[in-house]
Amino acid sequence: MRVWIEAARGLIFPAGRPPRPWARLERPFCERCAEPYSRTAPGEFLCANCLDRRWSLERVRAAYRAVGTVREAILRFKYGREYHLRPWLGRWMRDGFRQYYAEEKWDALVPVPLHSERKKIRGFNQSAEIARWLSARIGIPVEEGLARVRATLSQARLKRVERLSNLRGALALAPGFDPRGRRLLICDDVFTTGATADACARVLRKAGAAEVAALTVARG
Repeated sequence: MRVWIEAARGLIFPAGRPPRPWARLERPFCERCAEPYSRTAPGEFLCANCLDRRWSLERVRAAYRAVGTVREAILRFKYGREYHLRPWLGRWMRDGFRQYYAEEKWDALVPVPLHSERKKIRGFNQSAEIARWLSARIGIPVEEGLARVRATLSQARLKRVERLSNLRGALALAPGFDPRGRRLLICDDVFTTGATADACARVLRKAGAAEVAALTVARG
């Protein structure tokens, strides 16, 4: 009901363009986790964290940084239930898709799942809502192929090591979803340490997905 109220509000009072600047994610950055690098880098490289970590996720890409106006809009949508901001987050995600993934063939967009208890409180799964907006514009279906089977602490409150252990056993393949041989794009609002996206990718790869990459609104 909250979602419908906010959606109706958005039609009556459309959200204006979030004020610029929108901080772009510019190279050089790590080819796996897109961590920005402040100095000149000799071509493609992996950051120190990625060199020492076993990833299931092939790579992550985003067009923007989660700072300033972009971060504020994400938080307002996610926690403030300002559903009328969805088109702007969708456009920002579409910018990332066009820049990094549009030339490849992808079978489905898979949103990061939200536990039923948290979804009940929030009113919607922000990742799924943004992915649906994107899907309608690029023609790749959204398939909710993952389920969060254990309630966890909010990742935003945890340190890197804590985020990894927090998700252990929390995710599973959704009933009836078959990822075998498919190329899948995990969709989320923000990528920070990559713990959530990589945990999702691990489940999908273990079940036979050919490749799993991530696309987010912004890089934290």
